[in-house]
Amino acid sequence: MATVHALMEFGMMPLLRVAWVAATLPIVVASVPVESIGFFRRLLLGFAARGKTMPQSSTKLTVPQKFFLHFYVIAVLLTTGLVLSMWFYAYKKMTPLASEPLEFSTIASHLTGGSHMLSIHKSSIVPMKRRFEVWKTVFVLLLMEAQALRRLYETLYVFNYGPSARMHILGYLAGLFFYTAAPLSIASTCAVEAINYVGSQIVEFIVKGRSHMPDVEFFHWELLKPLFYLGWCQWLGAAIFVWGWMHQLHCHAILGSLREQRGADEYIIPKGDWSFMQVSYLLVEV
Repeated sequence: MATVHALMEFGMMPLLRVAWVAATLPIVVASVPVESIGFFRRLLLGFAARGKTMPQSSTKLTVPQKFFLHFYVIAVLLTTGLVLSMWFYAYKKMTPLASEPLEFSTIASHLTGGSHMLSIHKSSIVPMKRRFEVWKTVFVLLLMEAQALRRLYETLYVFNYGPSARMHILGYLAGLFFYTAAPLSIASTCAVEAINYVGSQIVEFIVKGRSHMPDVEFFHWELLKPLFYLGWCQWLGAAIFVWGWMHQLHCHAILGSLREQRGADEYIIPKGDWSFMQVSYLLVEV
């Protein structure tokens, strides 16, 4: 576990920073309106080409566009693991998020040995700012999970990529990088603590056995209550995210319904709900 801690604290964070800079720097350079870098701009656009924006003659170094599925499988598996680890850690070590009176059942549980006698004092040691930081990470990871699950569903059941639809291998690798680095970056501020804590609990369970482990009780409201103590800006951001999430779901449903016969390579112009944006999106997505 110490190796994992050292790798994540001293290895993953700098690696993520360097990777994000390396991924965005070419885009920033290509966006500079200088004629002398036109070749680089066209080269970058060629790497990003997919679907109907890719010339039919460009078949080298390409993969089927249905490989989009790989992005979302990785995102769902990685984000789910992070959500479960972070939520368990936050629930056990980062509550409460507000001053709450001790209930009789809580006091009785401590007196009868139902929970650790010092757990209340231990939780108060963690600064409130740090607790909010951990729970905000859980909150954003849940949004990331919702997005990844929806895109996985759409790839499997909404879009029907044609047999000729392909994308550049570098674009494919960029997608793999994004859906791996994004969840790790979201959880980077507290992933080390969470993974170490979950790992220690697993080791303790293996060493002591189930009969010697304290009972862990989960209450649905207690799991969700800390999220409601987050600030208005977090909930405003979540509301904007949900609006965009629903809107994109509707747009993708329209695009997915355009091809009536599986395997057909011709499409019609989409209508309704930002059609002018769907036309450009259709060229590369379906």
